[in-house]
Amino acid sequence: MVDLMVNGTRMSIETDADKPLLWVLREDLALLGPKYGCGVAQCGACRVLIDGESTPSCVTPVGSVAGASVVTVEGLAQANGALSALQQAWLDEQVPQCGFCQPGFIIAATALLEVSPRPTDADIDEAITNICRCGTYPRIRRAIHRAATMLAER
Repeated sequence: MVDLMVNGTRMSIETDADKPLLWVLREDLALLGPKYGCGVAQCGACRVLIDGESTPSCVTPVGSVAGASVVTVEGLAQANGALSALQQAWLDEQVPQCGFCQPGFIIAATALLEVSPRPTDADIDEAITNICRCGTYPRIRRAIHRAATMLAER
């Protein structure tokens, strides 16, 4: 049994402590935002926030995050259903092409904006190491800048 908070809901999950967090989220909790991409923490498609830090869930044993707060892309929206500033900026900038990798990018960008509310292009390039096969990097960068502006105006 592993206790953790997922998207603001405290839960106990009966599972093997060595099971990757990604599979607990997808198989046991039906949270399909985090994706399986590479399985070796290189592509970023599986990223989630663990206590606010962008973390690859494909290589994170669920037992290692017992007691932690886990946030998936599904948990970024506000309680009333309104999208986060970053999610809205993603739509406004029409970032997704195929969309497969985008939840991981949104998670990584969320973590970046927490520590760097007005990131430079260099900050974004350093912090966002996810891979997008469609090459939407310029739109991703524009969306992060748009979200930073939206957040600064609040």
